[in-house]
Amino acid sequence: MRLKKHKTLREQIASSLRESIIKGELHPGQKLTEPELADRLGISRTPIREAFRQLESEGFLTVIPRRGAVVSSISQEEIEDFYEIKSLLEGYAARIAASRITARDIEKLEKLNDQLLELARQEDVEAFFRKNNEFHNTFIALCGNDKLLEIRLGLVQRFLRFRLQALSVPGRLMKSVEQHKLIIDALSRKDGNLAESLVVEHSLLSGRELAEQVAKMEEEP
Repeated sequence: MRLKKHKTLREQIASSLRESIIKGELHPGQKLTEPELADRLGISRTPIREAFRQLESEGFLTVIPRRGAVVSSISQEEIEDFYEIKSLLEGYAARIAASRITARDIEKLEKLNDQLLELARQEDVEAFFRKNNEFHNTFIALCGNDKLLEIRLGLVQRFLRFRLQALSVPGRLMKSVEQHKLIIDALSRKDGNLAESLVVEHSLLSGRELAEQVAKMEEEP
């Protein structure tokens, strides 16, 4: 495990374990225990326990009381179900946003996508993930439907693992940046139908690529 000093101890542990799971260094069903990690890192069990809880909320771990945690499995069916729902919500939001978006909003989206391009070149998945959230939230919030925003937020937080792992698929970061350019263009022309179809395809493509990656991992001995 490699801990990053600019984060709190809980965040360092969670980030390191999350990265190991995404890279396949920790496999579904693999057991993790507080005492073992505490001894290895020379720290108390408290931040490890807190990191386990955080990763459980994100879908990476399943915590077993008094026994530690195991790396959660991830199925193609779960991935497909999540991205189908996500694409419908975000596509609808994009269609409504197209009629309300301003030149200032477009300028903000272009600036965010330029920043995403630089992060993609650096292959910084975590930073790209955070900035990507900001990009999507910018136009989705314009739909003005608070209930949709609430449902989407709960959904994407619950399945954070899928979204992070999808961005880790080779070449996915650059593809996202290119797809964002098309979405921005449709929004700037206030073409709601096109914006919706592009956002839906953008989401579904992430799901398909992640499902394919999971299938390949399942075939490996």
